[in-house]
Amino acid sequence: MQLGARLRALRRAAGLTREEAGHPIRASESKISRMELGRVGFKERDVADLLTLYGVHDPDERRRLLAFVTEANSPSWWHEYGDVLDTWLQTYLDFEQGAELIRTYEIQFVPGLLQTEAYARAVISLGYDPSNRDEIERRARLRMERKQLLLRPDAPKLWAVLDEAVLRRPIGGVEVMRGQVAALLELTDLPGVQLQVIPFAAGGHAASGGAFSVLRFPYQELSDVVYIEHMTGGLYLDRSEEVDRYTAAIGRLFIEAAPLSETPAILRGALKDLGG
Repeated sequence: MQLGARLRALRRAAGLTREEAGHPIRASESKISRMELGRVGFKERDVADLLTLYGVHDPDERRRLLAFVTEANSPSWWHEYGDVLDTWLQTYLDFEQGAELIRTYEIQFVPGLLQTEAYARAVISLGYDPSNRDEIERRARLRMERKQLLLRPDAPKLWAVLDEAVLRRPIGGVEVMRGQVAALLELTDLPGVQLQVIPFAAGGHAASGGAFSVLRFPYQELSDVVYIEHMTGGLYLDRSEEVDRYTAAIGRLFIEAAPLSETPAILRGALKDLGG
């Protein structure tokens, strides 16, 4: 994702369409689109030609970007889960792995990066045939592998806001939910994880329309991306006017939610109500 997204940002900065970018490397508009989405392999010569077309002439910057070609062509860790991994989710995993800050709002489920295995299995079972246990187990293991992102030395910062309903809906049953809330309490000790809850008493709020995430990347040329997941896929927004609205909404959520300092007490209260 990093190389493809950066090429897209450079193309846009140069004021070129995908069709115009494709001519110098004898590629179709479709191929440029697949390159920018990380869905096709990269040739160093093609990338070098695109950098020239986009006005990137500084030798150090060109070497830095060309160094990403080998990395971009290497299979990602989730390659072995290709049999259960939807294409739209592969795109999100690419974004997630490259982010430095993930801000997310959830109205129904605990965010995937914070789920326990039992809770993840219960959530996945809601959307897939519960009799297909092998597929559900594979998807749950994929989600547990995904969580390792938060333990990396260069882990992104995760700032999550949960509607109180997330803590009150016993997904998977009371025991599974108790384990999930206890895990959230432990996760608040991670330096890169910030968790807030919007209590029912707060009434309406800035993001009552539904769950979403805003991802920020450690490269100036990459704009933030908004991710909205629905039943059969995921929607990605990167137009500045759309991103600005979601960024403003989640900024207001941070203010409207209970303060960070109150989160442990809220989680302990939810645990008590679950019999924990």
